[in-house]
Amino acid sequence: MKAVLNSLRRFSLTGVVVLVALWAGYRLWDYYMDAPWTRDGHVRADVVPIAPDVSGFVIEVLVRDNQQVQRGDVLFRIDRARYDIALKQAEAVLLGKRAMLDQANADLKRYSALTPGVVVSTQRMDQVIAIQGSAQAAHDQAVADLGLAKLNLERSEVHASVNGVVTNMELRPGTYLTPGKGVMALLDSDTLRVEGYFEETKLPRIHPGDAVNVRLLGSNHMLPGRVESVAAGIEDRDRSNGATLLANVNPTFNWVRLAQRVPVRIALDSTGRNELVAGATATVEVLGSAPREVRNDAQDKPKTSQRLACLAVQAALGPSSLCN
Repeated sequence: MKAVLNSLRRFSLTGVVVLVALWAGYRLWDYYMDAPWTRDGHVRADVVPIAPDVSGFVIEVLVRDNQQVQRGDVLFRIDRARYDIALKQAEAVLLGKRAMLDQANADLKRYSALTPGVVVSTQRMDQVIAIQGSAQAAHDQAVADLGLAKLNLERSEVHASVNGVVTNMELRPGTYLTPGKGVMALLDSDTLRVEGYFEETKLPRIHPGDAVNVRLLGSNHMLPGRVESVAAGIEDRDRSNGATLLANVNPTFNWVRLAQRVPVRIALDSTGRNELVAGATATVEVLGSAPREVRNDAQDKPKTSQRLACLAVQAALGPSSLCN
């Protein structure tokens, strides 16, 4: 009878171990193959190139590299002397054009108010009207030139267009700048986000609004967030346009097909945003509707399975020192 019980115990233990191994294998397969997590995540942000709209020598730089700035802060100033002179010239020209317009308006009014008995040739009347029109056009042009001169003077001060951090800044006073040439980068801190590149096989388990945990490389601190959107498309590298604008499809086919990576945009909560550095690597796990703690490492899954196997052994044979 004792031998039968021992045999049943061994068979029971073997069955339990097999079931635990199957369950652990299923969980491992689900975690590594189907669960929506990836180590291929990156912190991203919009970058605004800072470039002057007018040319001239830099006379003052008011920021330093990696400095936090707010929208509207002055970053640097360009020599204003040339633009002050241009503004005064435009004002003087406008005064002259306005005097000519006043004279032309007065002539037109005078000729138009002549009594019916006074004979004025049609040619003369047309000349008066043409002179008044030319004076009006010249005046309008002078007004536009004055507005441009004021704008150029204002643009000699370059302001931050967004809230962010100035980076890669090597600008120094005395540097001559030309319009449109970037001199520094402004990282828009309001657009800091994480983009996780998930395999296409995991997309069915990712939905906008799902809770997300993000762990930066080298940090154990979890950053909470939400799935904001999934990319609508990625580049098809097996197809291009031929010389005749017809589809040129790669004729070769690899039997081993790797899942494509699709960007998923993650909006982070306000907590922990100061830790973010654009370009940094991150691990992203989509928690879905049933939030769960992100493990510090994927190796936690095998450890959990080993613990469950030990518990099964204890249930069949009693306490064991192997599970301590």
